[in-house]
Amino acid sequence: MAKLTYKMIPEGMLKGKYVPLNIAFINYRDVKACGITPREAFEAVAKTVDGPVGMNIFDPDVVTTTSDGVMVDGTTVFMAAADRGKINPDFGYLEMAEMPYSEQLIKEEPHLLQWDANYKGKRLFRGPDPATKIIPVHNVCISGRASNNNSATEMMNIVTMEEILLPILGQQQIIADGDVLLGMTGGVMSVGIGMIMPEKFGRVFPTRQFPAGETAHGSGIYAQTLKAHIPCIVADKAILAKYIIRALKAGCVPGRTLGASPAVLGVARAMGIRPDIENMTERALEELESVGCTKEWMLEQVPVMTEEEILANADTIIPGIDNPTKFKASELVQVVSVEV
Repeated sequence: MAKLTYKMIPEGMLKGKYVPLNIAFINYRDVKACGITPREAFEAVAKTVDGPVGMNIFDPDVVTTTSDGVMVDGTTVFMAAADRGKINPDFGYLEMAEMPYSEQLIKEEPHLLQWDANYKGKRLFRGPDPATKIIPVHNVCISGRASNNNSATEMMNIVTMEEILLPILGQQQIIADGDVLLGMTGGVMSVGIGMIMPEKFGRVFPTRQFPAGETAHGSGIYAQTLKAHIPCIVADKAILAKYIIRALKAGCVPGRTLGASPAVLGVARAMGIRPDIENMTERALEELESVGCTKEWMLEQVPVMTEEEILANADTIIPGIDNPTKFKASELVQVVSVEV
C-alpha cells in the first residue's frame, strides 16, 4: 500500500488562537503519486480523525484569483468536510471548476489580463460549478459539525459557531512550508473581503454579482466588524505584496480592474498608481473610510518605492490583521501519513 502524507492543524489552541475544528491540507501531487482519487484521499484522512475536520487538496501547479482579483500560484481544487470519519454523501465533497482560457472570458473579466502577462498556459480554478452541487448559494461542504465554506477558505464548527479564515495565499504557504501570519482578522481585512471582483464560478459567488469598485457587504461603518473577531492564517505580507505588484504591473487598476481592498490600495499607493475613485461607489468608499482608507489617503503624494522597497516594508504598506505573529508554516502544522 502507498502512504499519503499531509499536513494537519488539530482542533484546539494554536499559539494563542483557537482553531474550531481539525484542518487537513493535502498536496494534489502527493494524491496523484499514490494513484488514488481525491475522494479516496479525503476518505482515508477522515478515518484518522475522531472529530470534525475540514479537508483541502491544493494544486500548486495551477493558478487562481484572490477575491479582489489578484492572480496567484496554486489553489484548492477539491474540498471536503467530515465528522467522526464520515463524509456526508450529499453535502460533504466538492470539486472546483476549471475556467478554460479564452479571449471572451478575458473580455468579460478584464482583471484576467494578468493571465497572458504572468501565467500564460496555466490552468485556472476558482470555485465550483453550481450545477455540480446541491446547496444553491454557498460553496460549502458540510458533514456533521464540520463546515468548509467559500471554496475552502473559511471553516466553522457548526455546533460552537466558531470560525477560522484561511485565505488562499496562506494555504499556498502551508503547502510550500513558507511564511505565514497567525492573528485575528480585524477590521481592515474584514472590509477588504467585501471588495471583490465579478467572476463566473467565483470562490464566494457563483455569478458575476458585484462590479469592480463596489462592495459585496454594503454594511457601511459596520463592515469592519463582520469578520474582525475571527482568527486567520494568511501569507506573510511580502508574499501578498509580490502578487499585487505583478497584477499592477500587468496593467490592472484598483477600483476598475482590481478590487479596491486596503491591501491593493496600499501597494498601489506605494507604486504611485492612482485608483479609479470615480468608478468606486459611495457604499464602498464609506466602508474603506471607516478603516482609514479615505480618498485623501488614496490620492496622497508619497515617495514612490521600488519593488524591493515595497517587499521589505510590506508589513507597514499593507494594513490589516490584528496582533499578527509570523511563523514558518512548519511551526503550525503536524505532518501525518496514512496508508491508502
